[in-house]
Amino acid sequence: MNALPARLDHLVLASPDLAATVAEFTERTGIAPVAGGAHVGLGTRNHLVSLGGSRYLEIIGPDPDQPEPSGPRPFGVDGLAVARTVTWAVSPPDLDAAVAAARAQGYDPGPVRAMSRRRPDGTLLEWRLTDGDTAHPSGLVPFLIDWSSSPHPTASGLPVAPLLELTATAPVPDEIHPLLSAVGAELPLAEGPVGFTFTVDTPSGPVTFD
Repeated sequence: MNALPARLDHLVLASPDLAATVAEFTERTGIAPVAGGAHVGLGTRNHLVSLGGSRYLEIIGPDPDQPEPSGPRPFGVDGLAVARTVTWAVSPPDLDAAVAAARAQGYDPGPVRAMSRRRPDGTLLEWRLTDGDTAHPSGLVPFLIDWSSSPHPTASGLPVAPLLELTATAPVPDEIHPLLSAVGAELPLAEGPVGFTFTVDTPSGPVTFD
């Protein structure tokens, strides 16, 4: 299997029905994702599973306990018919320097903005990430994230499904490679429709998602 990308922080599995996708993940792996918390004002909430080390899987979908948000929900959740892996995040040593370096190489990952959510145990998590219309629309180029002094999600004792492999496809992989390089990321790419595939280890053996 391919080596995992350096500085991988998390994968984003977006769903139009969070409860159904969490149930499916649990059934297929025997590992139950735990509630992460709500993104207040954005209309979403998430469940999390550790992928080993400081990596994790975020399963995100509409939050039925929140009113309809004023704008689109994150990660294109509103337009999904089925759950799929839509993007990924890397955590550089210096977020602002990484953004500046990417822009110097001709790729703008978007402005840096602050976000937060409160875990079910009351702990407030605060982080900064790149976000914006200048980011590559495929989702294949990771966004950048900085947890700063906030506890990393994997520090809360998440259930673990070790990540064995992460790959992706793109119509023209050679168009994506320079953008990955600009943000200091590597991702095995093959030719095909835009999409991700990841494999996790489970008590019943490897299980693959896309």
